[in-house]
Amino acid sequence: MPDAVRAHQLSKLRKAAGLSQRELARALDVHHSNVSFWERTGVAPRGEVLPKMAEILGVSVDTLLGENPKAKAAAAAPAGRARLAFAAVSKLPRARQQKILEVVEALLKAS
Repeated sequence: MPDAVRAHQLSKLRKAAGLSQRELARALDVHHSNVSFWERTGVAPRGEVLPKMAEILGVSVDTLLGENPKAKAAAAAPAGRARLAFAAVSKLPRARQQKILEVVEALLKAS
């Protein structure tokens, strides 16, 4: 896949996940300039970064690399900011998780 298309794909997926370059970089434990570089140039991240990036964005590595552009993000699992938030919540004590769940359920019911 041409680098320009791959660069656009990464930017599009990141924005669809509701993440800034800094937020994605923080989740990947890399400097934000790396994300900017990948998006500007279309150069793919190192192999060990790709699976984690794909998981955060809620897509396959193939989709991330633009190999399968028609593939959709997995609807069953949250992506982007939601995925990061759910991961953080899952590390909290059970009582705090329950309080967060009550708030989320109330918001959903009000929608």
